[in-house]
Amino acid sequence: MSSIMVSRIRQRQIYQMIASGKRLDGRGLMDYRPIKIEAGIIEKAEGSARVLLGKTEIIVGIKVEVGEPFSDRPNEGVFTVNSEFVPLASPEFEPGPPNEEAIELARVVDRGVREARAINLEKLCLIPGKKVYVLFIDIYVLNHDGNLIDASAMASLAALLNTKIPVYVVENGEVKRTGEYMPLPMKNYPIAVTFANISDKMVVDPWLEEEEVMNARLTITCDKDSNICAIQKGGQGALTPQQIIEAAYIAREKSEELRRLVVGNFGKKM
Repeated sequence: MSSIMVSRIRQRQIYQMIASGKRLDGRGLMDYRPIKIEAGIIEKAEGSARVLLGKTEIIVGIKVEVGEPFSDRPNEGVFTVNSEFVPLASPEFEPGPPNEEAIELARVVDRGVREARAINLEKLCLIPGKKVYVLFIDIYVLNHDGNLIDASAMASLAALLNTKIPVYVVENGEVKRTGEYMPLPMKNYPIAVTFANISDKMVVDPWLEEEEVMNARLTITCDKDSNICAIQKGGQGALTPQQIIEAAYIAREKSEELRRLVVGNFGKKM
């Protein structure tokens, strides 16, 4: 998900530094940039969070409505993930329908939440086959400096943990809102860890210039028990089996660190 052109001189600097085990911004190959998380920042949303990953800035808002379940899952609530690349976030972002990168970002975050079974969807059913809670997870990229996937996944998880859903009761086959709210039932905490393959070396949390020169990207999402629940490969280059195996071990370690940062803010047990 790169959006700028890096000069050849800059490319060589990035290659040389990474070959020596360092990075242009001073980080080690497996170091994340500073992370700041704020929750409850959108007053009218049922849940929200903002994540700053270095200079990358993501806001996620959660909206809750009542609607119909999918026909093959009549006893489960529904959620959908959308992403929008706000034009002010990058000179390369344009207004209009979501492009391929925005669609990929939403799908990767969606897959992590869905495959980890992060939300207890069974508890979001009001009338089986007829009425369920419907969650809209909307991701807004406000500043793009690389690694939108990890920042968006963390912001989405923080927003879900911050979400309070309206309480409804069923009377005579009709759902009626009580005016009360309850926490969104969560049962897992997926975290995405993204690697860039640059000069045959893997680095985590690539910033924008590194994304521009990488030949492949790999995102591994782990659940709270360190099980891998989703993998996404990007870029034109190939990865060796050994690189993927090593990335899986590192993703498990890094996801635990990031999860403590995201979930710990809400006092949840992991």
